[in-house]
Amino acid sequence: MDVVLRTPGVDELGGICSVLGKWQHDRGPLHLHPGDLGWYSLRGPAATAAATRVWSQGDTILAIALLDGPELLRFAIDPTRRRDASLALRIVDDVNNPMAGILSAGAATIEARGAVALTEQLAQNDWSADEPWTPLHHDMAASPKASVLRVETVEPGHTAEWVAVHWSAFRGTPIPDERSQRFVDGWRLAAESPFLDLARILSLRCRDGHVVAAAAVWSAGEGRPGLIEPLAVHQEHRGRGYGTAMTNAAVDALRQLGSSSAIVCAETSNAGAVATYLAAGFTAHPEVTDWHRGSATPLPVLPGCVSALQNEDPVRAGTSA
Repeated sequence: MDVVLRTPGVDELGGICSVLGKWQHDRGPLHLHPGDLGWYSLRGPAATAAATRVWSQGDTILAIALLDGPELLRFAIDPTRRRDASLALRIVDDVNNPMAGILSAGAATIEARGAVALTEQLAQNDWSADEPWTPLHHDMAASPKASVLRVETVEPGHTAEWVAVHWSAFRGTPIPDERSQRFVDGWRLAAESPFLDLARILSLRCRDGHVVAAAAVWSAGEGRPGLIEPLAVHQEHRGRGYGTAMTNAAVDALRQLGSSSAIVCAETSNAGAVATYLAAGFTAHPEVTDWHRGSATPLPVLPGCVSALQNEDPVRAGTSA
């Protein structure tokens, strides 16, 4: 039976979320997670479906990708098909063909962690290893670390302070009112998708009552790894342990959601973020790289929250701690 590539409808997002959840395993790669689609869903269910690509054989989904911007494609592959050379060759043919409606010709980046056959095919088809990332993992065996600071669960319609922390972390400036409202509206759109049911939005207040750190956590279902994406500390409040405290609170929230572990992947060059996760008890695993095609020096990837606020083409969310 032939492998078919398609762009799903909005009514398929729930099923795609379920499949992605089942593909998450503690000993597996940190590949595309339901939370990644959840973060993207701030653009609304229709935009999320339009940015998703599915390769299937009959009724069986073999691979799922998120077009997280016009030049960034992020994959998860069925764990039983990661070494499937024929599937990998079909995917590479599709991503290299502008007529397939995925990537245009020219510069592009593919995230395909753990997809052994796919990365081998990319290497043979003029794709090069890109900037390194550090996967990090926190199991739930250790007792939760209580914080003396106030941690709140934020409802989607009440995210103004949460957004201000993010803008500060990634931009270093106060957020314009129209950008803040756009982000709040985005969370309302996300509430119409099946992904927000998997999420908790957290904020951390210091002793004077100001929100100084924020995080979103995403479950993949009971007994599966949960994702922290994204996490940020306000520019004016760094170096005081708030990043570690926020990370501990995020891990505890995932524990309450039934996650088997907490996972995150940080750019290796972001030494502060990696150090924050290590201080919170995460274990770093060997570096992984994305795959790049085009210019020798790829453009830097901006935090996803910034592009969402600006209503520009979406890219990966980041961690700024």
